[in-house]
Amino acid sequence: MTQQVDPIVLIGLVLSLFAALAAFLITYEEWSHHYLDKLEPFRHAVEAAAVAFVVFAVLTILAATFASRLGFD
Repeated sequence: MTQQVDPIVLIGLVLSLFAALAAFLITYEEWSHHYLDKLEPFRHAVEAAAVAFVVFAVLTILAATFASRLGFD
C-alpha cells in the first residue's frame, strides 16, 4: 500500500531547498564581512538556511492541505 506524494508538496519542498540555499548564501556573504573567523558566519548561515527551509516547507504543507480541503485536487 503506497501513497502518492502530492506534486504541489514536492514542488514546494524543492523550492524550499532553493530558498534555504539562497538564505545561506546571502547570510554567509553578509556576516563574513563582520568576522575574521569564517566559522561564526557559517553557523549563522546554516541557522538562517534551516529556518528558511522549515518556514517554506510548513507553508507549502499548509497550503496543500488547505487547497485539498477546498477541493483543488
